[in-house]
Amino acid sequence: MIYLWTKTLHLLFVIAWMATVFYLPRILVNVAEVEGQADVRSRLFLMGRRLYRFGHNMFGLAVLLGVLLWQGWRWMPAWWPDVSGAGGWLHAKLALVVVLLVYFVVCGRWLKRAEAGATLPSPTALRWFNELPLLALLPIIFLVLAKPF
Repeated sequence: MIYLWTKTLHLLFVIAWMATVFYLPRILVNVAEVEGQADVRSRLFLMGRRLYRFGHNMFGLAVLLGVLLWQGWRWMPAWWPDVSGAGGWLHAKLALVVVLLVYFVVCGRWLKRAEAGATLPSPTALRWFNELPLLALLPIIFLVLAKPF
């Protein structure tokens, strides 16, 4: 039962983090579109900073629970099954998660630089950039469900 609750909470925090991965670039699009509206921009920057901080917290919790799911059997073998020999699919999934983390950090840095006065890419380019996480999330979901190798 502990294993299932750990897995449930891991999935909850992954979903919360993915919400930030999808929404933070949308805030960047809005920032790029509201040139000359200082009050709106400051509100968007505030939202972006809070969302970025929230995303880091959700990612951290998801990673901690993921490590527990992966290595928990070493500490309390009665509560967690041994999934250490999961296979190559886990490595591929983790590589894609690292790609998503890099994407998230890039968004956070763009936000910080834009708040300091740097220019962002065009709203159209940011809209396309906003779609990139789907290219990583789809194979992650497939790898977790199918465990093909």
